[in-house]
Amino acid sequence: MVTFHASKSNFADNDNPRQKQEGMQLNLYHVKGLDSSQTSTSPFSFSDMITKDEERVRFLHSRLTNKESASNSATTDKLGGPSLVSTPLKSGLSIGSGNYYVKIGVGTPAKYFSMIVDTGSSLSWLQCQPCVIYCHVQVDPIFTPSVSKTYKALSCSSSQCSSLKSSTLNAPGCSNATGACVYKASYGDTSFSIGYLSQDVLTLTPSAAPSSGFVYGCGQDNQGLFGRSAGIIGLANDKLSMLGQLSNKYGNAFSYCLPSSFSAQPNSSVSGFLSIGASSLSSSPYKFTPLVKNPKIPSLYFLGLTTITVAGKPLGVSASSYNVPTIIDSGTVITRLPVAIYNALKKSFVMIMSKKYAQAPGFSILDTCFKGSVKEMSTVPEIRIIFRGGAGLELKVHNSLVEIEKGTTCLAIAASSNPISIIGNYQQQTFTVAYDVANSKIGFAPGGCQ
Repeated sequence: MVTFHASKSNFADNDNPRQKQEGMQLNLYHVKGLDSSQTSTSPFSFSDMITKDEERVRFLHSRLTNKESASNSATTDKLGGPSLVSTPLKSGLSIGSGNYYVKIGVGTPAKYFSMIVDTGSSLSWLQCQPCVIYCHVQVDPIFTPSVSKTYKALSCSSSQCSSLKSSTLNAPGCSNATGACVYKASYGDTSFSIGYLSQDVLTLTPSAAPSSGFVYGCGQDNQGLFGRSAGIIGLANDKLSMLGQLSNKYGNAFSYCLPSSFSAQPNSSVSGFLSIGASSLSSSPYKFTPLVKNPKIPSLYFLGLTTITVAGKPLGVSASSYNVPTIIDSGTVITRLPVAIYNALKKSFVMIMSKKYAQAPGFSILDTCFKGSVKEMSTVPEIRIIFRGGAGLELKVHNSLVEIEKGTTCLAIAASSNPISIIGNYQQQTFTVAYDVANSKIGFAPGGCQ
């Protein structure tokens, strides 16, 4: 990450100007996939990824407990923008992320950008010229609003500006110079984007009919671990998210398949998909589980976790141990489980694995490790994560193990230091996951992509 050099005083002084259809499908790629052209110029650091993952988990927990984090206590400076004074900044280059991206078009004519998909975010945003304070390096040319015939900056008095507080947890600001609404989107890993709330035409694919009036953030100060993406697509259950805005057109549902991040064939071109629309729900034999409503964070997707088995045997824990808030999140990499459940999982897993593979020292939050590569480990017990109604994830080797360094492989699940469970994207890989938001349920189907 590059240190903040530009003066904040420059920010607001450079203002720039129902019928349901069939769903859309977009290719979905891993930001740090071995075959991806989106990789950072710096080597992938598993340690940094784990650190950022932990910070996101702490952020999610703080939202559940209604604790204000430092990055969310935004104030308004004399020019009308949220202050950066309480937002942590770290030196160093961005090393990418453990998340996934799609290509979408913005503006007229449409310009296409690589955007990270995040089910835990509401507001979508992308980097915009003139990058008054800072834009990180991205693989696509940075969007220039002035070349779009349909671009519009939204005013502070707009209804969308008034919705920012509930969507981003940060109060909106207002540009004294132009009256444009200023947003701040902050994330659990200390990353953030600040800019102008805007409206333009959205094109999901070149063959799709464009959607006018798409509301998003035009970022003028964007810092953090976004890899070389152009920004974030928010798919949370919120009226300002991309899902919320497109629900009248396509239906209030979407599905995706996350391709494996550590492919056994690094030179192959592997991609998954993101499908927007209710029609995507009939494409696979899903098993569904009801969504659990949580009034503290209604935009996130909560499930009811009931059982975990190892090699077909349930863990030796009480049923009440599972009774904690459980979030499914594309922006968290490693699944987190309450300590009692994790310890029981570790015990059962080690009991089987240690008969054939020697144990190895732990690595950061991953403390169930073995000597050898993933390819060498043919005897790996299947882990099943089961939700209410019997739907769940049957974890294969690529979902349960990660080779953190040559010759050392760890269980890709960790203990949560808080009473919360999070189903991360590593465990979701290669499954098709369907979000039927209209009917408050989530479905899982195996074998959606590689």
